[in-house]
Amino acid sequence: LVLFVFCYQSAKMTTGFATSNVECVDLARSSFPISTGIGFLDHMIDQFNSHAQIGVSITVDQRKNEQESGTCVLNNGNAYACMDQSVLLPLCGEALGKSMKALLLDVQIGASSRFCCPLDEALVECEIAKKSSGEGRLVHFSLPPYGIYPRSTGRTKIGEMETQPVEGFMRSFVEAAGLEMSLHKITGDNGHHIIESSFKAFSRALRNLIDGTNTNVYGTKPFLELWGPNSQSWTQSLALERQGQHNRKTKETYILVDLKLDGGVKGNSIDTGIPDLDDIFEALAREASLSLEMKCQGDLWVDDHHTSEDVSIALGQVLDKALGTKAGLNRMWCAKAMIGEAAMEVTMDLSNRPFLTENLTESEEEYIGGALTTEMFHHMLESLAMNARMTVHIVEIQKGATMKDSALAIAMAFGRTLKMCAAVDPRRAGKTASSKGTLSV
Repeated sequence: LVLFVFCYQSAKMTTGFATSNVECVDLARSSFPISTGIGFLDHMIDQFNSHAQIGVSITVDQRKNEQESGTCVLNNGNAYACMDQSVLLPLCGEALGKSMKALLLDVQIGASSRFCCPLDEALVECEIAKKSSGEGRLVHFSLPPYGIYPRSTGRTKIGEMETQPVEGFMRSFVEAAGLEMSLHKITGDNGHHIIESSFKAFSRALRNLIDGTNTNVYGTKPFLELWGPNSQSWTQSLALERQGQHNRKTKETYILVDLKLDGGVKGNSIDTGIPDLDDIFEALAREASLSLEMKCQGDLWVDDHHTSEDVSIALGQVLDKALGTKAGLNRMWCAKAMIGEAAMEVTMDLSNRPFLTENLTESEEEYIGGALTTEMFHHMLESLAMNARMTVHIVEIQKGATMKDSALAIAMAFGRTLKMCAAVDPRRAGKTASSKGTLSV
């Protein structure tokens, strides 16, 4: 696949480009490199390899009769950074989209997919759908501004890649691939992470579209074949016999936690001394399909702080131990849950980069139920995420009638997300879902 483009009117250095070695290979690595002449763009395109599990390659060259018209005085993969990127990025998007279209031939007309990708300073939602017309369209694009520095504009460049042509890349890609796409920045203060989150969300949405699966849709035949209790994923997940224990005694608390990622066959036995906290952990464990024994004798005559904080720290540490290196795992997912009027979505990445953010409406309730204070529920979530070394975004879709309803909906969504993140993806053959090849900090 070779595409040519010519540009004659631009304040920047212009030239003719050609793309070659353009491949999109499902569940395999391409034998060609990614070499666009812009280092950060190469890094973003590589997310399709890691997160869509599609072997992607593309090479950009100048046409032979224009090679003397000028090249950038840059190295380290940025030979074309001073060229007109408003031409170059859409060209790359179009070439990759045309190649990707071949992988989508067996995708059912009308099929759709949605994925949110959580980074520690950005959360981007991607929705894609295959339409009967075969003509693609970028329906919505709200990534700018790319970060908050400078405050007035955000980042104009990430490395040597300009941010403005990112929209052109995405538009050209989906138009050529025959997809409709919406890219929505839910939150984001860091320009690098906003763009990275968008490419990862797009990659994960593509994987689900090809698989015939979708987040928050768990009963379909394709989903059950890939992730259900009779799937290879389920069998391999159980075969790992992942578990962790924690036994700790201080002047404030005595804690015992025993966790097994065993499909929940041994059930849950939770007694922290705070019934509402027990309910929250019970909902989380049940939805995550894990077996959890948790006992705590805390200084509740002081208040709920030490107990709720310490058991959350212990549970996070035990989870981190049980999950191990995370190699071969699905790693990312997003899930929703409702209790009464409360509707929550949790997006999680087993990233080893601990971070938690939420947009919960400030509550006028001092307590969740009886003995658990609202402020300690927030602190409990943070303690859990920090010690499990996961990136977590909690999005309140609709506030609950009570804070207890909101808390239980969060716990359920957290558990559902954790279950999918912790699932073994047999197609990864034990390799880490990362362009770095590792999640080591």
